[in-house]
Amino acid sequence: MGSALALARSAVADGDVPVGAVVVDADGAVLGEGRNRRTAEGDPLAHAEVLALRAAAQAHGSWRLDDYTLVVTLEPCPMCAGAALQARVRRIVLGAWDAKAGACGSVWDVAREQRAPHWIEVVGGIREPECAALLTDFFRARR
Repeated sequence: MGSALALARSAVADGDVPVGAVVVDADGAVLGEGRNRRTAEGDPLAHAEVLALRAAAQAHGSWRLDDYTLVVTLEPCPMCAGAALQARVRRIVLGAWDAKAGACGSVWDVAREQRAPHWIEVVGGIREPECAALLTDFFRARR
């Protein structure tokens, strides 16, 4: 989560919402990383999770990330939870829950949708106060 938090902090310089994500193997080695770049790239799909999954798939040489964990500072939205589901990640570890748009148990539960061909283990609340404070401070400064 420390690596994801560092990436999230770096997103602020571009005016992006501070969300960072890494894809790690069972030993904790980082395979892919990303931070929100929607504003920087003018791309609505440039969420931290999507960028981390793309980088991990490229490094792994396959879109199937069965044995990997997505670590992210904020609960993934429906698009990102769906991307993790499509990549077949084994686990999502998240920092802050998202009561407005979370899709790993808060508002929706895309990651564990019983009708999907794959289910993702979700572990939440890791370094939650730190992850939540980063977002709160970002939005407070913008108001």
